[in-house]
Amino acid sequence: MPNRVVLDAKTARWLPWVVAIAFFMQSLDGTILNTALPAMAEDLAENPLRMQGVIIAYMLTVALLIPASGWIADRFGTKKIFFGAIMLFSIGSLLCALSSSLSMLVGARVIQGLGGALMLPVGRLVVLRAYPRSELVRIMGFITIPGLLGPLLGPTMGGWMVQYLTWHWIFLINLPVGMIGCYAVWKFIPDLRGSERTRFDSLGFLLFGAAMVLITIAMEGLGELHLPHLRVMLLLFGGMACLAAYWLRAGHIENPLFSPVLFKTRTFAVGILGNLFARLGSGALPFLVPLLLQIALGYSPSQAGMSMLPLAAAAMVAKSVARPLIERLGYRVVLTGNTLLLGMMLASMGLVSEQTPYPLLLAMLAVLGAINSLQFTAMNTVTLIDLDDAQASSGNSLLSVVAQLALSLGVACAGALLGGFTAQAGNDGVNTVLEAFQLTFLTVGIMAMLAAAIFLQLSPKDGKRVVSREHDIEH
Repeated sequence: MPNRVVLDAKTARWLPWVVAIAFFMQSLDGTILNTALPAMAEDLAENPLRMQGVIIAYMLTVALLIPASGWIADRFGTKKIFFGAIMLFSIGSLLCALSSSLSMLVGARVIQGLGGALMLPVGRLVVLRAYPRSELVRIMGFITIPGLLGPLLGPTMGGWMVQYLTWHWIFLINLPVGMIGCYAVWKFIPDLRGSERTRFDSLGFLLFGAAMVLITIAMEGLGELHLPHLRVMLLLFGGMACLAAYWLRAGHIENPLFSPVLFKTRTFAVGILGNLFARLGSGALPFLVPLLLQIALGYSPSQAGMSMLPLAAAAMVAKSVARPLIERLGYRVVLTGNTLLLGMMLASMGLVSEQTPYPLLLAMLAVLGAINSLQFTAMNTVTLIDLDDAQASSGNSLLSVVAQLALSLGVACAGALLGGFTAQAGNDGVNTVLEAFQLTFLTVGIMAMLAAAIFLQLSPKDGKRVVSREHDIEH
């Protein structure tokens, strides 16, 4: 059992605010960058259609470190790790702003990701250990609100800063928030750690991490990195071999990073695989849409950012209808139907052109935002709903990793498709670039629709009643 502390009234009042600050920093950073990519590419003398590495470096770093976050917090204490996480995130933000080349920027995003990977899970851990279960729903509800505001404010702020200041400010804005966060952590966060020293599955961590990195680089090799096909195949094969070695080893050791036993629960197995493949489509959306609006349709950065508002606003509204809809129809109907709808709406973005009325474009983005939000909520709850208490922590950790990995693979896949279609079109004018975007959206939409076959494997009775063990992990 973890060490418990009795919080004084002041700490109990301020601790949720400290965790909320960290959640807001990470949530804002996840969306503010997309609108700024074309301006960053121009300043760094890069092709704006090949800037996905900036996003993938962060997402992949977060995915790699999440499995170790609980053990690190238990080993060194939540106070030091939470402080270090915000400090690393802030230093990474400063280095991003000072970057003068794409490779420097990608390296700085890795440092930022090291901090980001620890902020969210360690923040949750602090709340879980510091408050009684009766207070948990209220506290968790409070600290996730800033996380919902980030996607709403991010694209608009990013577009405005790029147009009226410079792209560097999308990173510099993290510094004052980080300074406040570091002070607040040192003053209010209790130093909690596990009372029992558990052994960390280091070899499993290395195998699993190597698999994620190799597969992602293989996807990037088809796009931004322009690697020969033979090298891409070797990377892909190496990644799959590491993954196979991990699962074979995990089946017969005492405390694996993620136990294969989790997959004996059908809803978990379907939910994890569904998350992996459905997010390949939805993960490409925040990357592709700002590029489409600015590069192919000629929108200004601030216009592109404002155009993303309906997508984020509709996503927030959809959260309120997700639970009653799932309770009424069940997970099988909701997820199969919604996945097909998601794929069709992504494909329909391939019909957008200069002649598309602006209100129609906003309506399409709003529908996409609502469908995407319902998809995430339903996928995440079905994945964890049937796990017992002993498996819930490990299952939640694997879900977080798969979610981040799938989003980074989605961006890598979209970048590879966009680069391939652009090369075919010749890249000699707006029309050819627009055609490349249209074909990319169509392909991504078809990929997303295929994930519906996974959710068909659910029983009609699975999750008819949404129980209290539901998590909504969107990042």
